[in-house]
Amino acid sequence: MGSGSSGSGQAKVPPRPDIANQLVMLFAFMIAIFVLFDPGLRQSLGKLVGVPLTPIVGFNGEFPMFTLILTGLLMTFFSVFVRHLFVDWVEQARNQRISTAFSKEMREARASNNTYKLKKLTELQPQIMAQSMKASQMQFKLMPLTMIVIVPIFAWLANFVYFDLASTRFSVPWEFNADMRSSNIMPNWVLLYSLVTLPFGQVLQRLLKNFSFGKRLRELEEDGKPGGSAEGEDG
Repeated sequence: MGSGSSGSGQAKVPPRPDIANQLVMLFAFMIAIFVLFDPGLRQSLGKLVGVPLTPIVGFNGEFPMFTLILTGLLMTFFSVFVRHLFVDWVEQARNQRISTAFSKEMREARASNNTYKLKKLTELQPQIMAQSMKASQMQFKLMPLTMIVIVPIFAWLANFVYFDLASTRFSVPWEFNADMRSSNIMPNWVLLYSLVTLPFGQVLQRLLKNFSFGKRLRELEEDGKPGGSAEGEDG
């Protein structure tokens, strides 16, 4: 009885967060904010990054829209592709389905006042939380890696818009004489960057997820063929 109660007590211990990883993320965010909001540091970093970038995607300032869009697409591709390399989308989808089903069963047990079922689900809850936390922590761990690349390039884009361009006028369907340097909620060049990169990132991530799912299905089919033929011969 004592060992059973001890095991039950251990099962109810919630998963511990990764404190070291959280500190690294906090440090990375602080550096990123400091760089982006300190004009001197941002300009210095932008000039350094501009040494290789300006000849490649600067186009001598003649096609600023193309420079902004191309750079944004490249940064988005980098961040999404790095996430794709380290995140198991199939496992993440499996954990999400398990978590959704678990939450549904928990609600039904509470609604029907099924104390036995509620007790069993409560004992399983730490395992479900641990799986969800593991998936989210993996994505958070990748953020400092992507920020090391994205923040310097963003600093270069700011220099490019505010200092390198002779003209920053552009036209969009709702404004025929917009200025990249003007601000509404945020600078127009940032809004333009987001307008292009956010949909592109969503589409690219969806394609990579579908590729992962298709690959896993093909692997399962290949693994199942020898077993299926063996079972047929045994039968």
